[in-house]
Amino acid sequence: MAVCARLCGVGPSRGCRRRQHRRGPAEAASADSEPDTDPEEERIEAGAALAGSRPGPSAPRCSLLELPPELLVEIFASLPGTDLPSLAQVCTKFRRILHTDTIWRRRCREEYGVCENLRKLEITGVSCRDVYAKLLHRYRHILGLWQPDIGPYGGLLNVVVDGLFIIGWMYLPPHDPHVDDPMRFKPLFRIHLMERKSATVECMYGHKGPHHGHIQIVKKDEFSTKCNQTDHHRMSGGRQEEFRTWLREEWGRTLEDIFHEHMQELILMKFIYTSQYDNCLTYRRIYLPPSHPDDLIKPGLFKGTYGSHGLEIVMLSFHGRRARGTKITGDPNIPAGQQTVEVDLRHRIQLPEAENLRNFNELSRVVLEVREQVRQEQQRQQEGEQEDGQDPASPTGEPPAKGAAAGPAEGTAEGHQEPEGSSGAAAQQPTEPGQPFVLPVGVSSRNEDYPRTCRMCFYGTGLIAGHGFTSPERTPGVFILFDDDRFGFIWLELKSFSLYSRVKAAFQNADAPSPQAFDEMLKNIQSLTS
Repeated sequence: MAVCARLCGVGPSRGCRRRQHRRGPAEAASADSEPDTDPEEERIEAGAALAGSRPGPSAPRCSLLELPPELLVEIFASLPGTDLPSLAQVCTKFRRILHTDTIWRRRCREEYGVCENLRKLEITGVSCRDVYAKLLHRYRHILGLWQPDIGPYGGLLNVVVDGLFIIGWMYLPPHDPHVDDPMRFKPLFRIHLMERKSATVECMYGHKGPHHGHIQIVKKDEFSTKCNQTDHHRMSGGRQEEFRTWLREEWGRTLEDIFHEHMQELILMKFIYTSQYDNCLTYRRIYLPPSHPDDLIKPGLFKGTYGSHGLEIVMLSFHGRRARGTKITGDPNIPAGQQTVEVDLRHRIQLPEAENLRNFNELSRVVLEVREQVRQEQQRQQEGEQEDGQDPASPTGEPPAKGAAAGPAEGTAEGHQEPEGSSGAAAQQPTEPGQPFVLPVGVSSRNEDYPRTCRMCFYGTGLIAGHGFTSPERTPGVFILFDDDRFGFIWLELKSFSLYSRVKAAFQNADAPSPQAFDEMLKNIQSLTS
């Protein structure tokens, strides 16, 4: 009844039109003679002001029903689309006005970015109201970023409104090892209105064009797709032709061009495994990491080199004085969802001079000294907590990460104290524009075109494991910040170097509703492959 009061310009005790239909004339007259005690008084007067009358004790009340239709169209078009169905139930006049396509065209544009003109829709026989109610509003829960459940390989799906379609684009890294190249993408499904009855879901997988598919929202932040015509995925040349086509798309080369036998095995394994998921897939929502003013660089998605596994997508996020790199795509050794690198922003490393940096043993000595310092700090903190009768855990209730300090740092590799109350890397910005950087002799790299200067370096740990994610362990390494869009990591034990470059794509509907929701998301995707 409060809604009715706001819309009609009168309260429930002053003759609401809907209420009068359910009362006799005597009851209505009695209600009109009662003193005005409506709690919606201020809102009603505000509604009158909208209609052009000045609120006041002596000002006449103006009902929305007395406004001209064109003004009502303008008012209704400014309301959220989810409120309009309730508005249509108020009276016949409102319901008739809400069939005006101008209202729904504005809601489609402001809420979902649809800029198609009405004439194009009229040709197809579909109204803007149909587009809003049967397409955009119905499938609004699947817009945003998702990670497909493809075993250890994962992936990145971006569901967007594209004109009069909702399209699910699978984002793929560029061909190995060109990390600075833009991302590649291909459509997996699309949804649109072919007729006014309901939306049509089409599978875009394969090379025979769109065909019938199905989408089911399993639960909050999870949905699945299913293809009903998998014969459209097959090629006339059989599995060999399908593999050659997949290899050109995935790696940009033929199998004969790949001379490394181990790499050939990994590629064949991935094709066999992923091709099993061409008819049905489940997706789980992922969020972009929240950004803070004191972050080392802007967090986000990065493409990184991972040896024979090729390029993979990693999400860099900041958590106080630590940075984490979480795999969005993965491999049989370290699957998607796992934390591939962790950076201790309290322990900055001063690299040796360029001449000495070429000596791997010299770099190893510097890193291992910092690791020992981190170990001692962690041990002292645990002993102090045990003396106080506390559980040796971090303030958040999580156990300290292996290989990283959990308590306040006493110093860095340069031997200077960190300022009290420093919240991370922002307090450690270098005074010089950069320092020379070169990979030590013996450290392998997929991409030799890495920057030759860096801003700063930090101690970190990298996750390594055997095939099938067996015997995982965190090993020491060096995090190298080159610029705002590139960083690297030297895996000391593997004697290898990974170069990462920012994914420069604009993603909508991908922000976490809260920092807690983002942390929970990280835990969920990691638990799936632990």
